[in-house]
Amino acid sequence: MGPAEIRQALVNILTRISGEEDLSLVDDKPFREQMELDSMDFLDIVMELRKQYRVQIPEEDYHHLTTMSSAVTYLGPLMKDCKA
Repeated sequence: MGPAEIRQALVNILTRISGEEDLSLVDDKPFREQMELDSMDFLDIVMELRKQYRVQIPEEDYHHLTTMSSAVTYLGPLMKDCKA
């Protein structure tokens, strides 16, 4: 997967978790400032990435998933062989 596909995968996960139909996310603004996400929602994101793409994200790396741009950068090497 390339950056655009990873971004779309994250948008799809966030859309399901948030229940919002039209997510317009700013890449460098924290997700929690753009959406109503609590800590359980954040864990749901991590679990969905593991379930759908077999991506293991250690707890000490969660800070990489705070914005769209940082998440795409972090997930790039982990999801490079995943299918969209």
